[in-house]
Amino acid sequence: MSFTAFALEEWQSHYEHSVAYNLADSGCHPVALGELLGDDPEAVRRMLAIDLHYPPVGGTDPLRSLIAAWHGADPGNVLVTVGAAEANAITVASLVSAGDHVVVMEPGYRQVRGLALNAGAEVDAFPLDPDNGWRPDLAALESVVGPDTKLIAITNPNNPVGTILTPEELDAVVAAAERVGAWVLADEVYRGTELWTEEITPSLWSQYDKLICVGSLSKAFGLPGLRLGWLVAPAEQVESTWRRHEYATIATSTLSMHLAELALDSQDRLLTRNRALIRAGYSRLEQWVAESNGLLSVIRPDATALAFVRYHLPLTTAVVADLLRTEGSVLVGAGEHFGIESHLRITHGLEPAYLDAALNNITKVLRNYQA
Repeated sequence: MSFTAFALEEWQSHYEHSVAYNLADSGCHPVALGELLGDDPEAVRRMLAIDLHYPPVGGTDPLRSLIAAWHGADPGNVLVTVGAAEANAITVASLVSAGDHVVVMEPGYRQVRGLALNAGAEVDAFPLDPDNGWRPDLAALESVVGPDTKLIAITNPNNPVGTILTPEELDAVVAAAERVGAWVLADEVYRGTELWTEEITPSLWSQYDKLICVGSLSKAFGLPGLRLGWLVAPAEQVESTWRRHEYATIATSTLSMHLAELALDSQDRLLTRNRALIRAGYSRLEQWVAESNGLLSVIRPDATALAFVRYHLPLTTAVVADLLRTEGSVLVGAGEHFGIESHLRITHGLEPAYLDAALNNITKVLRNYQA
């Protein structure tokens, strides 16, 4: 049986701790534990008093309630998982079988694509069009969805290009799914990372009866090390994924659940902190692109701590990413990891000195090959 490796995560697993500058991650500079707890001695006391026993497998009741409020759902629609990665994995495992048809958005984070291929499904993509500001090609979506389509997967806001789908575009996705009775998987981990507005991207939850929304604390909340995510789904689908959750991980950690409750209770403070990093970082990156004299270009994202930067050199993204790693000690995401060439995914929501040094190294390496 053939196996499709998760190329992006394989790349990061091999090299993210062996470079001076890691711009391949997909979030902002992480929150420290002391920063999360704040100056409240009682918060520290409560954490130190936690009994490190097994937690409730599906998530504590307070945590499920907080997650439900984030999506406008009910706690019974929530299952807490080990990151959004597990939520996506057990969703695909519960819905997709050999011979099914799955449609994904590209460029995109290719986890669902790989999971579906490994389940024996056929996978097609509909594109976000760079010539139209990375807006979705809805005609292509309509043409690729057919009677055998079991699942349509989107990421909103998008990874890697940062597009926020409009209500009309989301309606088109739902209509395409409804026409053939397909499920929609909406990965919403980047809600709260908006660059140009204070409004949080609305969740797709409640817009369709065959819908799973996925979220996590890794991106907008700046807490990737907690490895805590969730899915929001109809009650029967929660039960179906829960049975797979018990096989895969049983539960996320007691400490992660406790700190997740604190994070979601403190969401305004964390979102403000991380949006400031993201907005300052994008401003620096955009200036860096403008000063490249045509070597680089970028389409402004609506959200995320990511920029999908185009380089204007006759080299594949695999070659360029490896040159940056070996000659500049900078790790970035290669465009081929997201289904498109001539682009690099660069994380910018980082401390200014670190980001500037990394970008300068990228410029030096690329200039060596410009001729």
